[in-house]
Amino acid sequence: MSEAAERLADVQAHIADAAQRAQRRAGDINLIAVSKTHDAEAIRPLIAAGQRHFGENRVQEAAAKWPELRAETPDVVLHLIGQLQSNKADEAVAQFDAIHSVDRSSLVGALARACEKAGKQPILFVQVKFGEEEQKGGCAVADLPALLAEAKEAGLTIDGLMAIPTADIEPAPYFALLDELAERHALPLRSMGMSADYETAVTLGATHVRVGTALFGSR
Repeated sequence: MSEAAERLADVQAHIADAAQRAQRRAGDINLIAVSKTHDAEAIRPLIAAGQRHFGENRVQEAAAKWPELRAETPDVVLHLIGQLQSNKADEAVAQFDAIHSVDRSSLVGALARACEKAGKQPILFVQVKFGEEEQKGGCAVADLPALLAEAKEAGLTIDGLMAIPTADIEPAPYFALLDELAERHALPLRSMGMSADYETAVTLGATHVRVGTALFGSR
């Protein structure tokens, strides 16, 4: 068993344990391997071990490595988990199967135009902002209903919510709030939880967890 396969099996086992504790099915949770800053040679062992969902932060970085990797493994599902500039909407819709960072009116408009032009729409998550960290994108909780309404009016289907809780603060209350907001707005998907806290996220309703270090190892 390769090192990558061992790490993958370990994370999958932790997800299964957390799901069991929450009386959920492990198969309902999508594990996204965060492959940002990792090259194709680092990614291939995880693909060989059976991992299919991968997450990237930047459109340009994904464009440099994923066309070749996807030609080798066509059933890979690619997620954009980083901030998206409106002028990159066309490229993002062309490259990604899911976009987790819809967070403002200008991006809603750009994505609506890009989806219409491409004749397809990725799975879309609205990123919700908790706290006041300026470097993180996200829609304020108070602004969420208006942004969802705007997306619907623009012809976009929003499938879920995403959040990155403030660092060094217990994440469980934020995960619980995201789950409650998704339930309130009848959105089926919740993208929350990373290497340090994905098990907690699973127990609180995550459908997508974004795991980097636990899969690729420490740098």
